[in-house]
Amino acid sequence: MSEQLMSLIAETTGGEGELAHLVRQRVAARLTAYVGEREHAGLVAEDEGARRATVDRLLAEELGAQRRQALAEGRAVIDVAAEERVTRTVRDALFGTGSLERLLADTGLENICVNGSDNVWVKDETGAWRRESPVAASDEELVELVRTLAARTGGEERRFDRGAPRLNLQLPDGSRLFAVMAVTGRVSLTIRRHRFPAASMAELVRLEVCDEQLAAFLRALVRARKNIVIGGGTNVGKTTVLRAFAHEIPPHERLVTIEDTFELGLDADPVAHPNVVAMQAREPNIEGRGGIDQAELVRWGLRMSPDRVIVGEIRGAEVIPMCNAMSQGNDGSLSTIHASTSRGVFTKLASYAAQAPERLSLEATNLMVASAVHFVVHLGWAKDGRRVIDSVREVIDADGAQVVSNEVYRPGPDGRAVPATPPRSETLNSLVAVGLDPRRAAFPRWGAA
Repeated sequence: MSEQLMSLIAETTGGEGELAHLVRQRVAARLTAYVGEREHAGLVAEDEGARRATVDRLLAEELGAQRRQALAEGRAVIDVAAEERVTRTVRDALFGTGSLERLLADTGLENICVNGSDNVWVKDETGAWRRESPVAASDEELVELVRTLAARTGGEERRFDRGAPRLNLQLPDGSRLFAVMAVTGRVSLTIRRHRFPAASMAELVRLEVCDEQLAAFLRALVRARKNIVIGGGTNVGKTTVLRAFAHEIPPHERLVTIEDTFELGLDADPVAHPNVVAMQAREPNIEGRGGIDQAELVRWGLRMSPDRVIVGEIRGAEVIPMCNAMSQGNDGSLSTIHASTSRGVFTKLASYAAQAPERLSLEATNLMVASAVHFVVHLGWAKDGRRVIDSVREVIDADGAQVVSNEVYRPGPDGRAVPATPPRSETLNSLVAVGLDPRRAAFPRWGAA
């Protein structure tokens, strides 16, 4: 036991706070090491109950060692009530989210950005930013908070230090946390909230992401098993729209979802989707081994007899196995991608394919995309600041360096999608076969189709 820790034993409530901070650091460090040892030994990750028991054991050991050392050196020992308070404080810090709990409890927040412990900004549901109070007493305490959150996730080794200066994980409420250190002036973390985890087409209409007419068209695309790529900028709602599309998939179908970090949560609803395998990419451990990327997971997923493969976000080399999956019988597959326009989706797909190990040419990539992707749905921002679907493209063919497509919905005067070029007759027939009423679609010249 350190002299610093021992000197705090006989102090008042303020001293208890410092003692609790040091004990929390020691327990968090031991918990992280313990999780890593279990992984290296090939043991199954502990569930929440077992993890709480482990923390209680480590706490008892740390406080027991403190008492024995104090008695041996003739120092004063904190009383039982004070020890219980320290125990409760440490336990709450390890199993809560510390000072972030207040912000995470606010369902009106979409983003929480911490640029150092005392420089905290949040964005609410209207898109407005405001500054909030500090979430930690210092940047060092903020690092400890992030490490504690990492230790709680279990299942794999997650470091956060100068050797591993980034951390990407899912919080218990489904929020996505990304933290960096050493490469920034101060420790920084960003939390992206999912305010609509159970999205549906009706919910998209309520949120004014699209109107009833477009929702009926999109619903038919999913039911007709069209392969769809959802494009848009950062934080525009691609994951929410993907969930809404998945909501239209019949419950008897088997789904395989592949993500960089778990966000979709389709496996969490056994009624809507009882037959789901959810897979998450994994970074290498501290020895540089054990990494599995999304491209490999797509290949694995194809061996699991899926009716549909859903890739949370295309980020790189997985574009090739994903397109192969779409073009070899797994129709109805879904994915998202970052792109500034609906036509720009094709450029992003080509750039990812060019960087993949296969090094496909632009012409080969376009042929692959044209044979795999049926529709591109793009999200943007309306003039009133709302997230909206602004464009829908039907992929027709490939012609050398171009993917040929028809923009069946295009941005209207206010930025929202309006009917434009009607789909091809064969596409229309497949959509009508699954229940779309062409009289409600209001495409120009479609009435005679």
